[in-house]
Formats: sequence, structure tokens, C-alpha cells
Amino acid sequence: MHLIPCPNCGARPTEEFRFGGEVPAIPDRVVGVEARDVDLVWFSNNVDGPSVERWYHLGGCKRWLTLARDTHTDTVLGADST
Repeated sequence: MHLIPCPNCGARPTEEFRFGGEVPAIPDRVVGVEARDVDLVWFSNNVDGPSVERWYHLGGCKRWLTLARDTHTDTVLGADST
């Protein structure tokens, strides 16, 4: 069983969480609010390795957290409640 370290509830099973998507790195060449919003919503980096993602703790505190996770090994590298 994999555990996600919720900053509010402690380490909890992944079944309590819902994936909210990766936090994309928007290239500097993308300018303008509308263009940046399109990149945030429709494009993902889909990296094979360390990634920053948003997760929602549906089965617990009902809060979003930012999770650093290695997508290749499915290892959690850290969590933050921002």
C-alpha cells in the first residue's frame, strides 16, 4: 500500500486522494494571460521522473496539497499544503 503524507492528516493511503493533475512548467516564451491559461489547462509535461502534482484529500481533510513524486518509481518525494 502506498501512502501520501498529508500535511493536515498525516500519512494516509492513496485511495483517500484524487489526482488533480501535474503542475506544469510553462515556458518563458509563452506570454499573455490567455496563452498561459491555455498551457495550464491543456498541456502537460508527462515526465518520466520527478514531477510536481496536485492531489485532493477526498477521504480526509478535503484540502488540496502539492506533491512531489517520481512518476517512474511512484515514490513520494515530499508534500506541501500550498
